[in-house]
Amino acid sequence: MDINSHLCLSQINSFMEPLFHYETVSEAIAELTKQGYTTDFNLDQNFLYANGVVLEPHQFEIVQVYRYEGNTDPADEAIVYAIRSESGLKGILVTGYGAIMDGVSPRMLDRLHYDLK
Repeated sequence: MDINSHLCLSQINSFMEPLFHYETVSEAIAELTKQGYTTDFNLDQNFLYANGVVLEPHQFEIVQVYRYEGNTDPADEAIVYAIRSESGLKGILVTGYGAIMDGVSPRMLDRLHYDLK
């Protein structure tokens, strides 16, 4: 993946300063895994799920966010979320931009939204 931009945002619901940068999505995932984010979350319209666990938008917090933008190919664009549930389960969600978010509920979109000020 050809990446020309990457940004980590430390707290989703407040003004965020870049915290740390990983060069690639793979590097971000590897480092987050070392930090205990071992669950591989998937996105559904209204919730996150993994290994039989379902999390509604109010049941998790986004601890870190890494945004990657490709030079020319929109398929190279991705967002890596470090997520922690109310029960302490830690994991990673990787999403693309645009069409992949079609059909996701407004509640979930609000939860995953962040401001790149």
